[in-house]
Amino acid sequence: MSTSKDRLIASLNHRQPDKIPVDIGSTSVTGIHVLAIENLRKYYGLDYHPVRLIEPYQMLGEVEDDLAEILHLDVAGIPAKNSLFGFPNENWKEFRTFWGQTLIVPGKFITEVDPNGDLIIFPEGDKTVGPSGKMPKAGYFFDSIIRQEPFIEEELNPIDNIEEFQLLTNDDLTYWSDNIRKLKDSGKGVIANFGGTGLGDIALVPAPFLKHPKGIRDITEWYLSTLMRPDYIKFIFEKQVEIALENFRRLFEVIGNDIDAVFLCGTDFGTQTSSFCSTETFDELYLPWYKKMTDWIHEHTTWKTFKHSCGAVEPFMDSFIRAGIDIINPVQINASGMDPKTLKQKYGEKLVFWGGGIDTQKVLPFGTPSQVEAQVIELCDIFSKDGGFVFNTIHNIQANVPVENIVAIFTGLEKVNGS
Repeated sequence: MSTSKDRLIASLNHRQPDKIPVDIGSTSVTGIHVLAIENLRKYYGLDYHPVRLIEPYQMLGEVEDDLAEILHLDVAGIPAKNSLFGFPNENWKEFRTFWGQTLIVPGKFITEVDPNGDLIIFPEGDKTVGPSGKMPKAGYFFDSIIRQEPFIEEELNPIDNIEEFQLLTNDDLTYWSDNIRKLKDSGKGVIANFGGTGLGDIALVPAPFLKHPKGIRDITEWYLSTLMRPDYIKFIFEKQVEIALENFRRLFEVIGNDIDAVFLCGTDFGTQTSSFCSTETFDELYLPWYKKMTDWIHEHTTWKTFKHSCGAVEPFMDSFIRAGIDIINPVQINASGMDPKTLKQKYGEKLVFWGGGIDTQKVLPFGTPSQVEAQVIELCDIFSKDGGFVFNTIHNIQANVPVENIVAIFTGLEKVNGS
């Protein structure tokens, strides 16, 4: 009988596994909101205790082993050592949310309610500096607060935009090796996000983890810079990738091939109907730096490279392949040009589709359980032929999705997988 790891490896290598490997919760883009986890635990009658918050920016929770077993999940991930707000994931405490849920959060998850009634959070848990994130009082996750300092064009220095990219310390390496070792004998497939490899990811550009971010930190200004200041951006990418390659070398020395996939980048290139840049811009500005990282990975390891990009990115698929990307996520089938049959036919031999298993904009939150189940079966039939598919929703499962609809995902998967 195949293990979950066997199943994932087969699919990542475009071989037909015994069952479709399933991921919910292994990364920050394949995760599930803390409220949805609590609702699932109640539905299945599991022991009550507060859900642990492992990614506070999007308010994603830990899927514990008891729930993972019920859902037949095949992939495990390791939460980052530090959160996106810069504080370590340690010294856990209780916290009560706007919507009345009690959570377990890191000790430096420090918040205040501002005069508008919104929740603000502080970088590194330091209230002596301005907040770096805000959750609207009717919201369920944080948005970055843009803290772009005024600048003089002639005085811009790209060094200011690379202060967050650092060589891994011995403590960092110990963190990753210890946590990966714990998963090694679990029988699960493993994906890791070591950080520092996201080229222009707009979740990272505002640097909510830094107390005093310098350089270009406004998202609009960043996008303008890709056109107006390409040399500035290329300098950042060059230095960033130089550090990333050394970190890969250090990591491989301590973890070897004990992971199956590495989360490389979460930069979005698509909108719902078009793209943020041309394919020519991608090939000139981004592709060479992706390829430096993927070339090293493919030459020295068996890791598969995971690229996240929302939106209408079909025109970029050939460029992703030439850049050495093995896996594309979230496979937003409801965006323009993202027909699942076309994607599988044109790119299925070279790209693994990790996601695309259910429409999270309309069907999952607003459909009936039978509609959810039917779409899961339909999309699995399309994407799973000859491997090259890992089931996940199209991005994270959000807070107020009806629990019966989430359960219907797994009812559909049971029918597809025959379990």
